[in-house]
Amino acid sequence: MAITVVKRNGEREPYDANKINLAIEHASAGLDGNIAWVTQIASELEITLFDGISTQQLDEAVIQVALQNVKDDPAFDTVAARLLLKTIYKRVLGDYETADELKSLHAAHFAINITRGVEEKLLDPRLIEMFDLDVLAAALDPVHDDLLKYIGVVTLNNRYGIKGRNGDALEVPQYFWMRIAMGLSLNEANPTAQAIVFYEKMAKLEYLAAGSTLVNAGTIYPQLANCFVMEMQDDIEHIAKTTRDVMWLTKGTGGIGLSVTKLRAQGSPIRSNNTSSTGPIPFMHTIDSILRAVSRGGKKFGALCFYMENWHLDFPEFLDLRQNSGDPYRRTRTANTAVWISDEFMKRVQNDQDWYLFDPLEVSDLNELYGKEFSARYAEYVALADAGKLRMFKRIKAREQFKSILISLQTTSHPWLTWKDTINNRALNNNTGTIHLSNLCTEITLPQDEDNVSVCNLASINLSQHLSTVDGRLTVDYAKIAESARLAVRQLDNLIDITRSSVKEADFSNEQNRAVGLGVMGFTDVVERLGVSYESEESYDLIDEIMEHVSYAAIDESANLARERGSYANFEGSGWSKGMVPLDSIALTEADRGIPVAVNRTTRLDWDALRTKVAGGMRNATLMAIAPTASIGLVAGTTPGLDPQFSQIFSRATSNGKFLEVNRNLVTDLQKLGIWDSTRETILRSQGDIQNIDSIPDHVKATYKTSFQLSPYAFLEVAARAQKWIDQAISRNMYLETRDLGDMMDIYMGAWERGVKTTYYLHMKPRHTAEQSTVKVNKAEGLGSGAKRGFGAPSAATVVPVPAEQAAAPASAPRKGFGFGGVSKGDS
Repeated sequence: MAITVVKRNGEREPYDANKINLAIEHASAGLDGNIAWVTQIASELEITLFDGISTQQLDEAVIQVALQNVKDDPAFDTVAARLLLKTIYKRVLGDYETADELKSLHAAHFAINITRGVEEKLLDPRLIEMFDLDVLAAALDPVHDDLLKYIGVVTLNNRYGIKGRNGDALEVPQYFWMRIAMGLSLNEANPTAQAIVFYEKMAKLEYLAAGSTLVNAGTIYPQLANCFVMEMQDDIEHIAKTTRDVMWLTKGTGGIGLSVTKLRAQGSPIRSNNTSSTGPIPFMHTIDSILRAVSRGGKKFGALCFYMENWHLDFPEFLDLRQNSGDPYRRTRTANTAVWISDEFMKRVQNDQDWYLFDPLEVSDLNELYGKEFSARYAEYVALADAGKLRMFKRIKAREQFKSILISLQTTSHPWLTWKDTINNRALNNNTGTIHLSNLCTEITLPQDEDNVSVCNLASINLSQHLSTVDGRLTVDYAKIAESARLAVRQLDNLIDITRSSVKEADFSNEQNRAVGLGVMGFTDVVERLGVSYESEESYDLIDEIMEHVSYAAIDESANLARERGSYANFEGSGWSKGMVPLDSIALTEADRGIPVAVNRTTRLDWDALRTKVAGGMRNATLMAIAPTASIGLVAGTTPGLDPQFSQIFSRATSNGKFLEVNRNLVTDLQKLGIWDSTRETILRSQGDIQNIDSIPDHVKATYKTSFQLSPYAFLEVAARAQKWIDQAISRNMYLETRDLGDMMDIYMGAWERGVKTTYYLHMKPRHTAEQSTVKVNKAEGLGSGAKRGFGAPSAATVVPVPAEQAAAPASAPRKGFGFGGVSKGDS
């Protein structure tokens, strides 16, 4: 049967196999085995064809055929990405044949498309008023698009690219990067020149601005800030205002942290009308409904995390917010939850002491206190409660509450654990008040009150683009990291003057503090390419050295900007003004706790010189935070944040579709060893697990352990080493194979002991998976007489040995006499 293709103008033409083959050949250029791939994709494509297929359907079919072969070789992903890019180019720019023609089309259409965006009131008019569009057009280089993976092209195009009022795409990837760069250069003396500098960094994927910035930069709605941190006051007027503010911030794509600790408990008296309070839970349910209502056209629900201190009388109800069963009006289906924990509580857990819950109306100052001051005041309220002088309180065992928190965390992945005293004692910016909570993703730590909705602005360095070959050996390019950190800090500082929100308290706080959060992504990508195990001293030292260079460059650049543009308004009295840097906050935390912080203190750079410099002025109240980078990590084509690999081969579901992910680094290493073709099917059958494949060398297995195969203490050690250089916090996802509560208590206690400020999602290994017939399983083997049995006990088949260097580290030694678990840390 003859097959005809329906063109965009409605005309029909015969299907031209040679034309398709040529397109596949171009998309395979420079890749090994490209000739064989052309034949394979073309032959598989013919099975899907039908008479009357449209050109768009044909383009999609070719791409899908390429994608279905990614499991055989990740290079098929490159073919699919190039084919998709070509369809985008044709849609936005028109037809072309050569790379030179494509570059010329980029230059020719740039000013036209920017002008159309302005005319349709999508883009900021200043983009055509302040910039030399011809100079910017000449700087565009479509060669950078070859850095994008297929999922990155899809995410960039669907989530971040600007569409015309009629739905037409107005941006190819390089237009997108340039539009972001322009939108962040509006306050520069030479905006055109600076936009080119920013463009080159982002187009090369060396660092990326965070999601809200990528959505809105250069548009008529420049809500560019990423994180908003707010506290609800115990007043009906402020509760109503907070509800309004959440609606406006959600509309503008910002993620929100909201503390409800100050709201009086259920049953607490309301004197104005002689009634009693319903407590904070119903108000939280109302805000949760708002997050779903303001869903931005169904593209994305609002994103918020509620925070509560665990001495609040309604804390048990707070723990149930994410449960699937129970009263739906006392549940939150969209909002997340996190618990704000004091050192006093952690010590009472250690010592198996009682823990008291209070009504905030009777203990209103506890929310503002931290460290030793909190402990002293808390003890006074305990004495008052025991003496019968407080109206409402409850006494429980501290360990029982800790177990309740971890049971909820295990079953719902909430609440996330965050430590208020560590955060406040390690802060250099809390001279204006107490830090009462973190943000949506637990990496932002800024003071807030009724007059200040704290704001932070984010960007992340893509570490995988900062490797270079020296004398034939792959190594980290620290000079390039410093360059990226400096440019990113300048770009973020520009953002503060350009962004606008719909909440005046947010704009005020932004102007007064100029808080930014520069992070990193791709750490696992780097350790894999360097052939290093994530759970090794080499890995810990690597993140330590990387973050020291990021921190030094970021702090030094902020001090330079202070000399150029002036210090932030609240600089005086800050830790910075006293010549402190993040490393110095560890000693302050130890002194307040009376317990050592278990983290390595090695330094490599001249911090004394920098201490003197920062005392003279800083442009920004905060400078660093490691965000999850889930979406921008897809665009950058690297691993998110500090996270390990979830699996070597897995299906990733996003709002833009479902994608097969294959670890390119593993495939490259196995290809170098000449064993990829012979092990590929076995890896697929084992669901991406290579640990039981005999033909794969042990050093490769060590490098490519996945999230549930790594010791959880490796996650904590990586976080602790990074945290020592970071003035804010880290979105530290946790992955646990064990479901034993004793193990979990030890692990989260270990996070606190290392000075980690916050943890994020907990991912538990599923209880039930298909057991592979090739895997020898003896569940009794290795279980000694003292091992746990029965409910929640891990099987021997799921044991992951702890590495020798970790077992020898004092910080990882098993706790004795603590009553936490009978399974050793090596079994986690």
